[in-house]
Amino acid sequence: MSRAPAVAGRFYPGRPEELEASVRGYLGAAAEPEEALAVVCPHAGYMYSASVVGKVLGRVKVPRRVVVLGPNHQGLGQKAALMSRGSWQTPLGQVTLDAELGGEILSRNALVREDDLAHQYEHSLEVQVPFLQVLRPDLLLTPLCLSMLSYEQCEQLGHDLAEAVRAVGEPVLIVASTDMTHYESAQSAAAKDKLALQQILALNPQGLYNTVATKRISMCGFLPTTVALAAALGLGASQAELVAYTNSGEATGDYDQVVAYAGLIIK
Repeated sequence: MSRAPAVAGRFYPGRPEELEASVRGYLGAAAEPEEALAVVCPHAGYMYSASVVGKVLGRVKVPRRVVVLGPNHQGLGQKAALMSRGSWQTPLGQVTLDAELGGEILSRNALVREDDLAHQYEHSLEVQVPFLQVLRPDLLLTPLCLSMLSYEQCEQLGHDLAEAVRAVGEPVLIVASTDMTHYESAQSAAAKDKLALQQILALNPQGLYNTVATKRISMCGFLPTTVALAAALGLGASQAELVAYTNSGEATGDYDQVVAYAGLIIK
């Protein structure tokens, strides 16, 4: 199957030349890229959050193989929906899906299912792909869309993802796609998000999962981030860095009802 872009021309430019120029502008002139096991990036429209994505992905070495974990905003398809066959299209061209890595994940975790439907209209993974295409034209993509998982299921999926990465025998970058607090004041969002970010920086996936639940933090991609943390720990992660934190008020001027965005690197 070839997945067509769902939000080109809305979340990001629909014309190839404009999109590439936009992505390169957000990436900027980075220093020597560094090794990373995982990153956390936001997924709003580019005018709101792509500056954060650029600051994160511009800092890291992007290998040929990339796993993107995103939340399921549409409520369609399986709870852990993988696409491992075919390709994804963006205005920048075709991206081949990683059948080998996808197969390794499917063989290890019974919850993960091959499922195109969950991805059909979902934006959270798609908006990361143009950045990855610019940085890595030979990209092999593994998109995994997640919803309604217990902490135990997240932990097991993270463990199995780490084992699958080991099995392919070459570097893999894990991208967790999430926005932070939604539709609160900038001050309230920053206070709540600080609690969640502390858990990510402490490399504590269970702490993140529990904090988001008990503090009622509207972090839409806390499941992908929990899984990414668990996988990174399984691959030997020892530190995390907060690269950027901002909110939609910086673009709109409205700080009473913001969506907040964070970018992190896990090494």
